Amino acid sequence: MNIEFGARTREAKEINEKSWGIVQSFIKGDTPQDRIRQRCVIATGDLAFAELMRFNNDPVNAGIDAIRNDATIFTDIRMAQVGITKQRHKCDVRCVLDVETDIARDTGVTRTSAGFVALGKELNDAIIVIGNAPSAVLTVCRLIDEGLHPALLVATPVGFVNAAESKELVRTLVVPSITCIGTRGGTPVAVAVVNELVELAFR
Repeated sequence: MNIEFGARTREAKEINEKSWGIVQSFIKGDTPQDRIRQRCVIATGDLAFAELMRFNNDPVNAGIDAIRNDATIFTDIRMAQVGITKQRHKCDVRCVLDVETDIARDTGVTRTSAGFVALGKELNDAIIVIGNAPSAVLTVCRLIDEGLHPALLVATPVGFVNAAESKELVRTLVVPSITCIGTRGGTPVAVAVVNELVELAFR
């Protein structure tokens, strides 16, 4: 049976089970990576999305370990912060837009990039989740090059400006990462990845 933390009523549970059944009839397998691919397909309504997912440097085990160890989860936007389940785990889910900093004003970088820069060493051993902002992905990649060691980087930004390129850059890094190829992606994909990791951590 597929557990869905957000499905609490009978109708919601029925819809959830039907969705998983449909997706699993097309996207076979029950490995952790399969489960993440299937959930991302449900989040996007796009069966082809399963083939876009990329897993580098054993990210599933890294993510599960980080969640079980109550790692902080940092998101690029509040939509991701709200979408990540708060059930079962004890991870603090924070949005970098809430970080007090003058970096964006002083340098002209995006607020998400400024938030990640301001957090600095707080990002070590954390789960970084970026579903919207390619600029933030590029910033985090630079921080990793400078010595940052997040537990996991989930990067699935969507768009035509630096989205594909930023995710390609992530895949060259030695940190555990989950990304998708090309211009497609988005916050629902990033949230789906993290929520499935939570389920995998406690199934």
